[in-house]
Amino acid sequence: MSVTIPNPVELRRRGFEALVHALGWVDAVRFLHQYESSTHDYTVERHKILPDWDAATMVSEACKLKGSVPHS
Repeated sequence: MSVTIPNPVELRRRGFEALVHALGWVDAVRFLHQYESSTHDYTVERHKILPDWDAATMVSEACKLKGSVPHS
C-alpha cells in the first residue's frame, strides 16, 4: 500500500487511527506525547472529560452506541 495522502489533516487522522488500531487509544496518546511537547497531563485531564463509569457501564454504553448487546 503506497498511496500518498496529500491532505495533512487526513494524513494525521489516518495515522492516529492506525496507532489506535495497533496500540489502543491510551497507548496511542502516550506514544504521541513522546513526540509532541505539551504542558497537559492526560491523567489529570481524563477525569475532566471521561465519565466516572465502571467497566461494565463502559461496555454497556459502547454497545448502545454500536447497536449491539453486551455479552454476559
